[in-house]
Amino acid sequence: MLRHRTAGLPTMQSQPYLLALLCLLSSNMLLDALEVSVVVVALPSIATDLTLPPASTQWLMSGFALGFGGLLLFANRLATVLGRRRVYLAALLAFAAASLVGGLLDDPVALFSSRFVKGFCAALTAPTGLAIIMTSFPEGVARQRALSVYTAFGAVGFSTGLLLSGLLTPLDWRWILLFPAPVALLLFVLGLVLLPRDDQPRDTSPRNLDLAGALTFPAAAVLAAYALVAGGERGWRDGRVLGAVGLAVLLVGAFVLVERAARWPLLPLRLLADPSLRRAVLVAAAMNGSFWGFLLIASFRWQQTLGWTPLESALAFLPASLLLAVAAPFSGRIVARFGTARLIPAGMCCATGGYAYQLVPRQSAHYLPDVLPTVVLVGIGFALAFAALHTSATQHAAPPDRAAAGAVYQTGVQIGGALTLAAVTAALTAGAATGSGAGQLGDRWAFAVISAICLAGLTVAATGGRDRAACAPDRGQSPTT
Repeated sequence: MLRHRTAGLPTMQSQPYLLALLCLLSSNMLLDALEVSVVVVALPSIATDLTLPPASTQWLMSGFALGFGGLLLFANRLATVLGRRRVYLAALLAFAAASLVGGLLDDPVALFSSRFVKGFCAALTAPTGLAIIMTSFPEGVARQRALSVYTAFGAVGFSTGLLLSGLLTPLDWRWILLFPAPVALLLFVLGLVLLPRDDQPRDTSPRNLDLAGALTFPAAAVLAAYALVAGGERGWRDGRVLGAVGLAVLLVGAFVLVERAARWPLLPLRLLADPSLRRAVLVAAAMNGSFWGFLLIASFRWQQTLGWTPLESALAFLPASLLLAVAAPFSGRIVARFGTARLIPAGMCCATGGYAYQLVPRQSAHYLPDVLPTVVLVGIGFALAFAALHTSATQHAAPPDRAAAGAVYQTGVQIGGALTLAAVTAALTAGAATGSGAGQLGDRWAFAVISAICLAGLTVAATGGRDRAACAPDRGQSPTT
């Protein structure tokens, strides 16, 4: 039985209340998910309006990922220490404020910073919403249905973001950054009424927050991404690049020392001893990052070189995200039927083949023969591998550590994806600077890097067959994201 106390809702076990709560949490999940893709087809317009090079606009994509992945572990700690309701509501207000800042100011630093803040807010609300579902809905069919709805909203969020970006960018690209503000405020008002209160008192001592770990880890990730991007622009011997690399290494070392000494570490280092988790993080980072790199390159190529509209670009990307959204409801059964050791390499093979297809010299630039095969192959790759990767990351963790292993996996996926995108951007810049395709933004170089990264992910995925446990189909566990 549920015994939450929420003002204005005396019957917390009622079906109308649970349905309203699920609508609130799922709507916010949709808002968080679409933020990943909503800037993609607007990047050329933003670059033109603010006179930014493509290498700078990538921060609009990686900034959100760095905020989400860099602070996800800290976000989970905040929700645990301060309470889910309080953190969730504060994140919605901060999300709305960051949307206004990003949409109204012209300063690129403010724009990029707003994306980082929105990533942090998503790190606060997405897993917290999942945790609220787990404690608010009774175990059994009701909870499974609620989880299915929640994850379905997340799965369609990427497609929704693409379409909104394609529709709003011709009006003014600022609308894609501004429209989430009133939506977040509406969700905040609904959350005041619907979100269950936290009953137990909590120790809010700073030592329970591990602030040193929360600062050193995202700082190291941001510096590493900056070093990769700046290396393509300035050269790898530039003092700023070398300084950023050195400081990032020092911060990673400091983070490890802090976590070892912490009474309640953000990252229990023992989890990294699991080879399945490490392999899943590396493969998913390669898959995520290579796809983000493809989105960046294709958006500029299609709009600046081929003259496509933002909506045409959005529709061109759509088959990949729709394939993943359609497969999401069946992902648990697919993983249980075929096993992670088959699905992950198969998915990486499809994605690698799709990117390599762009390296084939061709005279035309038509969508059906020249673009659609890549989009479809990448979409199939995600549909096959992404849920299997999450399962692989958590399947060997002890039950008490399973949630923490999932958080570590999501952190690695986001940070690794952002660093991969930075590496692709460096290749894009270096290729253009050499004159070998400057009019095409050096995209041949960048596609070569994307293909190589995806191939490296495939190689790592293939080593999963060495684990006897991973070779058998996985039973009884389905991914929650």
